[in-house]
Formats: sequence, structure tokens, C-alpha cells
Amino acid sequence: MALGRAHSVAVSGVDGQLVEIEADIGRGLPGVHLVGLPDTALQESRDRVRAAVTNSGAEWPDRRVILALSPATLPKVGSVYDLALAAAVLDAAGQIPKTLIEKTVLLGELALDGRVRPVRGVLPAVIAAKNAGWTRVVVPESALAEAGLVAGVDVLGARTLHQVIEWLRGEGGLQRPDTPRLAADPARPDLSEVVGQEDARWAVEVAAAGAHHLMLVGPPGIGKTMLAQRLPGLLPPLTEAEALEVTAIHSLAGLLPDDNPLITTAPFVAPHHTTTVPAMVGGGSGFARPGAVSRAHRGVLFLDECAEVGTKVLEALRTPLEDGEVRIARRDGVARYPARFQLVLAANPCPCAPPRDADCVCAPTARRRYLGKLSGPLMDRIDLRITMRPNATGAYTNDVAEPSEKVRERVAAARAAALERWRAHGWTTNGDVPGHALRQRFRPPRMALAPIEQALRRGKLTARGADRALRVSWTLADLRGAAVPDINDVDGALRFKDGGGR
Repeated sequence: MALGRAHSVAVSGVDGQLVEIEADIGRGLPGVHLVGLPDTALQESRDRVRAAVTNSGAEWPDRRVILALSPATLPKVGSVYDLALAAAVLDAAGQIPKTLIEKTVLLGELALDGRVRPVRGVLPAVIAAKNAGWTRVVVPESALAEAGLVAGVDVLGARTLHQVIEWLRGEGGLQRPDTPRLAADPARPDLSEVVGQEDARWAVEVAAAGAHHLMLVGPPGIGKTMLAQRLPGLLPPLTEAEALEVTAIHSLAGLLPDDNPLITTAPFVAPHHTTTVPAMVGGGSGFARPGAVSRAHRGVLFLDECAEVGTKVLEALRTPLEDGEVRIARRDGVARYPARFQLVLAANPCPCAPPRDADCVCAPTARRRYLGKLSGPLMDRIDLRITMRPNATGAYTNDVAEPSEKVRERVAAARAAALERWRAHGWTTNGDVPGHALRQRFRPPRMALAPIEQALRRGKLTARGADRALRVSWTLADLRGAAVPDINDVDGALRFKDGGGR
């Protein structure tokens, strides 16, 4: 009896777990038996691996081969284990020495001719290997740039199984990643291209400064989509940790370019209004894939024509908005994806949506029903609401509006002030601060809170709405360079909750 071992990684959500692969070559009729809760794609790897080994010049054992993946109770999904399965069999057959394979994690799918094909989730798999104490990982050569983003790990790239075998025998080398290049900032549309709409522009600036959720209501063609598309250009670049986190999610979604995969700017995701719940929050059969809310992590999720989006899809946003992550339950566990995004909703005021509200021909019940799909609990989580009106005379002849560069400077200054204030508590923006902290440890002066007290007594505001108004008031104070919010900042935050402007 001969026994061989290799190691790979099982990825669930953005988390990974090391998998030990054992190969036993024993007596019995020739065949391959795979155990350890493999899915269909992994079951089929028996034929892929056997063909890849023989077509790479190595000899497949003409005996009974048992392949066990441990932990045995962890479901194994996908083809990422192919390379490790082949190495384990060759180790058990005595065709490769144990020196390197005992200290290396192997990732990659095998083609029948021995080519090592790319797989999704290489970046989170390499991060998981590093966190588990492994210092060497072999990945498909096309994924070298992605895997090389993880510092402290010796990453090697293989084009074929034959190359891996030669390297394990000490007879050849594997490719190493090039020095990562910083990608040029993508060209973002400028805020100066938006005509008029001063109140809406101010709301977008406040949203950017405090990481607040925003809703824009107005007739078609008034500039709602243009404003939403310009919000990411006002946000600061991602930190190193944020960039790695966002890139890992896009790696699992299969959306990374091969040459320069690191995402350093806030993503902008705008799903169609016919999207489904799994497409929005993640899921699908087999491996739970990240949805739009996770792809928009640390960026902007824009729902245009939100009144046309399905009610179940809208209600599914409530938990991610509150918790900042998505937990997708499966029979054998829960996949977790971060989802801390800024939500921007855009809607027409009614089905007919004329340029002037006075020309509306909709019945009152039709108007109420149109936006009634947006439930109270969902709208309570929206910090800023703006009703946009047609531009007054002179909007096209006035001077060009303020560009994004100047607004970005004010946003950066406000975010720096918030970071300095909250850093010791682990928060980075005003939108991250929990309500109890705002009410207890960082409460503005009693006089400033009077408008919120009145709104609560009159039933115009919920407790959650009051907390969100406090967050916005801190942002308004940061934008004007004040140490604490005053009554004008609180009044301004409440006007935003009611759909007004400055």
C-alpha cells in the first residue's frame, strides 16, 4: 500500500479552508474512487486528472486509487483541486519526491492535455493559505498577477502539469509574478457636466462625505442617473486592505482582468431593474456566488427605476444595508460576503412622469401605488432624499458648474475629520457609526437635538430615522469644518429625510 498527500483550498464566500488530499494506491480492480463530499464537477475530475497525468508523460497507477479530501464533512465544490489530486497520486506512486509537495498549496483545473486552467477565487484561496501558515502556492500562470497581490507568500505560476512535475522533481522552474503595477485611475464622468440641480448636487456631496444612502426622485431626463454615475468619482481611493477585499470578491465573481487585477477605486454597480434576488444578494446553485450588493462593496450600488424593481428584491436589501454583509445559507453551511456599499435609488414620481408635476394625469391611487413598492422599513434606511425639479431659466446659459475635483477636495477633508474622530473606535465614516454611540458617547448639545425630539414626539421619525439624521448632521458639520453639529446641521439632516434640500 502506498500513500501520498497534497494540499489545496476550499473557498466558501470570501473565506477559505485548507483541504488535505490523500491518495491511496492499493489492491483491487483498477479504478479511481473519490470521497469527501465532492460535487459533480469534482467527481468528474477523476477522468480529467487521469488523462492529464498520462498526457503529461507520467504514469497513472494501474491499480485501485482512493482519493480522500479532508475535512470529510466540508463540501468540496469546483475544479480547483485538480492539480493537487494529480500531485497526490504521483506522490503515492513514488514518481515525485516529497520535499516540495509537503510545503506547497496547489490550485488549478487540469485540461485533458495537461494544461493548467484558471479557476475563480484564486486571491481568497491564497489569502486563506497565508492565514493558515503556508508560504508557497502554485497557481495557474494566468492567475499570477492576481495571486501575487498577497504579500508574504511565494507564488509560482504553472502553464502545464508537466512543468509542475519537473519542478517537484527539482528539474525545472516555475514562473514568478512580475512586480505589481499601479493601474491608472479610470476616467470618471465629471460633476460639472450636470446642468443646474444645486440641491441634488449638494446631496451627492453629502452622501460622498459621510457614506450615506441616497434617493433621487424626479421626471425622466432631469439628471438622476448622471448624478449617480458621478458619485464614485467623489469617493477617496480604497485603502490597501479595502482594495484586497474588493478584488477578492471580484475574483470569486470571475470579473478580474489578467494583467492588472487590483481594484483601487470605488466600484459602481448598476443592475437592471428586472434583476432577481440571487443576482442582487448572491446565491445560485452549487457554489454561492457574490451578487450585485457584494460586487458594490466599498462602492456604489445604483438602482435606476427602483419603483420597477421587484418587491422581494428591494426587501432583500434591508439586511445588507444594516449589517454590511450577506450570509447565504446552504444545506452544509453559510457563505459570507461583505456588502458595505452606498445605495443610490432613482425613481420617477409617478407612472406618466411628465416634465412638470402639474401635468400629471395619474390618479392619486396610481401615484401612491407606484412608489408604494418602496416599503417603510427600506425607506427608513435611506439617509438622504431629494425631489428634483425642472431647471429654471438660465441653467444652460450660466457658468459651468463646479467640477468634481473641487468637490472631491471637500469630501476628502470631511472624511479625514470623521476618520480622526472615529479611528479609535474602529469606524471610518459617519455612516458606519452605530446609533447608540451617537446617542450616548457622541451626543451633540441638547439645543441642537431639539428638532429631532420634536419629530419623534409628532411621529414623523422612527428611532432608526433619528439615528440616521444624527449621522447626516455630523457629516454636515464636517463639511463646514465644525467640531460638533449645531441646530442648523440637525435641521438640514431632517430636511434631507423629508425629501428637501438645503
